[in-house]
Amino acid sequence: MGGGCVGPGGGVKGQAGSKMAAALGRWPLWLTLCLGASLAVDRSNFKSCEQSGFCRRQRRIQPGNSPYRALLESLQLGPDVATIQLVNEVTQVPLLLELWGLTGNVTRLRIQELSPLRPRYRVPDVLLGDPPAERLEVTGRDEGTLELSLGPGGHRLLVTERPFRLDLLRQRELLCSVNARGLLVFEHQRRRRDSLADKVSSVWDKIKSLFRRDPPKDPPGEEGAAQEGPEDGAGSTQSDKPAEPPAEPEEEPGAWEETFKTHTDSKPYGPTSVGLDFSLPGFEHVYGIPEHAESLRLRPTEGGDPYRLYNLDVFQYEVFTPMALYGSVPLLLAHRPRLSLGIFWLNAAETWVDIGSNTAGKTLFGKLLDYMQGGGETPQTEVRWMSESGVIDVFLLLGPRPADVTAQYGRLTGTQALPPLFSLGYHQSRWNYQDEADVEAVERGFEEHELPLDVLWLDIEHADGKRYFTWDPAKFPNPRGMLERLAARKRRMVSIVDPHIKVDGGYRVHTELRARGLYVKTKDGNDYEGWCWPGSSAYPDFTNPEMREWWANMFAFDQYEGSTEALYTWNDMNEPSVFSGPEVTMHKDARHFGGWEHRELHNIYGLYVHKATAEGLIRRSGGRLRPFVLSRAFFAGSQRYGAVWTGDNTADWEHLRISIPMCLSFGLAGLAFCGADVGGFFQNPGPELQVRWYQAGAFQPFFRAHAHLDTARREPWLLSPEHLALVRAALRRRYALLPTWYTAFYHCHRQGIPVMRPLWMEFPDDPHTFAMDDQYLLDRVLLVHPVTEPGARGVNVYLPGEGEVWYNDETHEQHRAPQTLYVPVTLSTIPVFQRGGTVIPRQDRPRRSTEAMKGDPFTLYVALSPQGTAQGDLYVDDGVSFDYATKNAFLHRHFHFANGTLTSSSADPRGSMSSPAWLERVVILGIGRPESALLTTHDGSQSSLHFQHDPERSVLTLRRPGVPIGADWSISLR
Repeated sequence: MGGGCVGPGGGVKGQAGSKMAAALGRWPLWLTLCLGASLAVDRSNFKSCEQSGFCRRQRRIQPGNSPYRALLESLQLGPDVATIQLVNEVTQVPLLLELWGLTGNVTRLRIQELSPLRPRYRVPDVLLGDPPAERLEVTGRDEGTLELSLGPGGHRLLVTERPFRLDLLRQRELLCSVNARGLLVFEHQRRRRDSLADKVSSVWDKIKSLFRRDPPKDPPGEEGAAQEGPEDGAGSTQSDKPAEPPAEPEEEPGAWEETFKTHTDSKPYGPTSVGLDFSLPGFEHVYGIPEHAESLRLRPTEGGDPYRLYNLDVFQYEVFTPMALYGSVPLLLAHRPRLSLGIFWLNAAETWVDIGSNTAGKTLFGKLLDYMQGGGETPQTEVRWMSESGVIDVFLLLGPRPADVTAQYGRLTGTQALPPLFSLGYHQSRWNYQDEADVEAVERGFEEHELPLDVLWLDIEHADGKRYFTWDPAKFPNPRGMLERLAARKRRMVSIVDPHIKVDGGYRVHTELRARGLYVKTKDGNDYEGWCWPGSSAYPDFTNPEMREWWANMFAFDQYEGSTEALYTWNDMNEPSVFSGPEVTMHKDARHFGGWEHRELHNIYGLYVHKATAEGLIRRSGGRLRPFVLSRAFFAGSQRYGAVWTGDNTADWEHLRISIPMCLSFGLAGLAFCGADVGGFFQNPGPELQVRWYQAGAFQPFFRAHAHLDTARREPWLLSPEHLALVRAALRRRYALLPTWYTAFYHCHRQGIPVMRPLWMEFPDDPHTFAMDDQYLLDRVLLVHPVTEPGARGVNVYLPGEGEVWYNDETHEQHRAPQTLYVPVTLSTIPVFQRGGTVIPRQDRPRRSTEAMKGDPFTLYVALSPQGTAQGDLYVDDGVSFDYATKNAFLHRHFHFANGTLTSSSADPRGSMSSPAWLERVVILGIGRPESALLTTHDGSQSSLHFQHDPERSVLTLRRPGVPIGADWSISLR
């Protein structure tokens, strides 16, 4: 389900076509007429930077000397925070700079108005709590510079007085400079100048400025423009001057009211944007800031638009563009040999990010050049953040290793929730399975064709007139029976629950929300209404804790009629999507809980929907069972609540290819549970593309096929027998590797490291990997290079790691690294390589679902390093509950091979759980034929094992050790 064609005011409307037109009923004529529109994004419906007033104002400010000065004598040093006043020497508006050195190599800086006219929005509910801080110390001071020690990690911060800038160092190495290009912008709150006296005063100010030596004020609307500092008062402090009222900058058109197409944003508080630049010496590769249909390595934005972060329902998005999409995580990572770092910009308003290249000598001066390895010609990346409102709140994640950066971010915002095991299986969806008979037929098709399946999905047509939490009584008269039949076959269902509520006096959800006053309001205080799938819709205010509590309670079995424990949830359209709104979303001057405007918090709205839904699924089981919730919109912290996907893609090879860097970017930003609609949402894939997409999807974290209402049915058995066999093989390969997937998600949940990760995270000193995004690693053990070109006869796979060895996952052929290996492919080939020195667990018996695999035996694939060693692990729990966390009901086993002996021991002695699963086989790659294989169990008993050795491939297979998977044991080869 997704956006569509354009109605008056630029809203993107329902794209369904004739079938959907019939379903829409009495919708506005413009909406019905446009249902057959061509499938392509209309860029005119979405703002460019030049059309976004604050982005235009800030981007016109060119690098130069900042008008901001740090009043170093105002320093106040607390036990864990330092504060320094800043002043704009043009407007005399004071700001407050706060600095923290946080535990674990993180530095935080926050800038806000010292005396605002009204509170400015500071993003709640994203951080896990107040991060623990280190004790700060002043370690140096000279004329115009202050040096702070940020804790025991050896990090220091240099604060320069005029122009204000910050330089962050580790020992004698410069890591990052802040405001080095003078692009700090903080549009202070002010009263509107609209009286005759104000206009006369403005003219008189202009006349007086002609006779002063002061530099001219900022161009209209450009408070904080970079310029030379005033000659008068050079070297003086704020306290040396008599108090003067702040000079009010002139306002350009649009500063207090802004129009896009037919929509007017009233902007009652005027311009309040913030911006700041960061210089990263030595870095040429930066990543992150999802969501964009873009390469993994972010491109410079000079000459085009910046990357935009503004959650939007973008109809059939294009690839390789900085346009905003459905979600936003304002986290950017930078990497170079021996160092990774991150910038987390905690702001939920519309944000633009400019990326440029430079050399360090252009932003360094004096003794700072001494801290720059390689001197002033060192390459440097410049990053500029611009947000419409709020405060500047930034976390600098200082690594130094890639996994340190993702772990630091995870400690701030949380790690990926450990998903229920079934959700890592295969999901079958389309808009829409028509009725209970259709659901039964599709589920039976998977049985008849021996295809594994865990979840069937229902889109918006399942509800009664698109009234969520209901079922169409004609199409789904017995939802409980339908769910019970699925559960009996060890399968589950997901239904959609969107956050737009049909305005209908006979609809209980609507009448209760209206009576309780829990809808978002217009600027005039009325319930905010717009058009979406049900027609006229109102929008719950999920920023209100009472609303989230009410919503969570709606998932109780006695509230969501017909639901059972086998039913899980999909939140779509939660950007929020408003077909009749500006840029297909909510008006920025709409009002939320606490009086906040929508502009302040737009990007966090979807997170709140996701959070409330996940809490509802937890609560309905009494806190016992883990939820599964898929969300289209997201923000920093959304990983705590479930899965995300890349939205309404298209059935073409470009969208297949772009799904890889998109999910890699998601993972770097904490959203490890990511996938793309297999086969493409729009249009119809040919058989080759459909097969290749199944093969790629089988190696992405979230594995779901989904399709648009007007596409041809594409259940796998509708393919030819030869193509169906290839899809079956891809599905079975996914299920065989589920123990590896689940163990990888446990690592991610505990450590914050992505499940699907770019090669440079494991090989951080190999520049060949830095821009690579057509292949990736599953955990640290499997290298995957999906085939994403039509008619491919071969692919070039880069095998990294000096002195390492990789094994073809199917043929077990060995390949020394580093090298670029040409791999011939047929339509059946999925190039996958196991890393030498690793052990991966598999369950190779084909089953209908993950639940049917419980108790199945395991096979260990032991791939030896050139040194003849290997290690790996296996995580097992009940797959559904929180008992792993509350009762330590889990098994975490460590496997180690060295000196001819494979041992199994506990990786975490806290875990205790009985499991019927046992060890069926051990396959050792890269080993000669032994004389014997001796198994020693935990009680000391010994027995010989039967084995088979393949001398051509150097593969040894040990059959039926038969030991419990949770036991201690060893196998010695002699």
